[in-house]
Amino acid sequence: MAEPLAFCYLNGVFLPFETARVSPFDRGFLYGDGVYEVMPVYHGRPFRFEQHCARLTRSLAAIRMPDPHTRDEWRRILGELIERNGRGDQSLYWQVTRGAERGRNHAPLPDIPRTVFAFGTPFPPQSPEVCANGISCVTVDDTRWARCDIKSVSLLANVLLRQAAIDAGASEAILLRQGMLTEAAAAAVHIVCAGEVRTPPHSPHLLPGTTRGVIEELAGRAQIPWRAAPVTEAELRAASEIWLSAAGREITPVTVLDGVRVGTGRPGPLWQSLTRELERYKQELAGTAW
Repeated sequence: MAEPLAFCYLNGVFLPFETARVSPFDRGFLYGDGVYEVMPVYHGRPFRFEQHCARLTRSLAAIRMPDPHTRDEWRRILGELIERNGRGDQSLYWQVTRGAERGRNHAPLPDIPRTVFAFGTPFPPQSPEVCANGISCVTVDDTRWARCDIKSVSLLANVLLRQAAIDAGASEAILLRQGMLTEAAAAAVHIVCAGEVRTPPHSPHLLPGTTRGVIEELAGRAQIPWRAAPVTEAELRAASEIWLSAAGREITPVTVLDGVRVGTGRPGPLWQSLTRELERYKQELAGTAW
């Protein structure tokens, strides 16, 4: 991951990221008691801002925290951060924790000022190597907690699952729960079967991805059949194409799964169609209000 851009935002102040400090008693630090969002910024314009903000508010509500800012306040905060960091293509991260209290207290949940933090990094372009050859993944048992639909900062299980993939010489872990596909350690997973794109339906076992929503819309524009439906392990392994989607990686083709070639072993034709459609969509949005 690239080094953060020069400025961050912390509790009402824009400052150089090297000088930002959070209390060691912050509940995000002690408990992972908070949620976050990651949003791409293309040519200085946030991508799917409304959808990211709506998901943040839903995640906060799920852990019994009201959103500390209105939609317009978030727009002003994130817009100024983007400007201070030179506009351009960025990956914007922001999080809200329950805040800092003196000492450790599991419950009752304290009513204290929230900690709000945001920073940006240069957006990583899709490498020519990945576009030409795709990536390798491994399947791993989904050992995460039962509320994966909350975009929580408690990511230890995801970290260990991704490390398991790296240890196996792969780029990402694709997760299975009782023989059914959920998602990847840090992405949604889509498969192609008989010319149809299928994605596991929303449930507490997976995050409602914003980039997944883009794929649903763009599939319609490209006249590619798509539906949300359960995906078995056998169907995953028999797929002609597998993709990962996430805000920081857009749509990534998987060409090797557990050492076995996926389809032809090259990025497939439906991935190519949707990638072109995504680029057209980004150009359409350039310069428009967000």
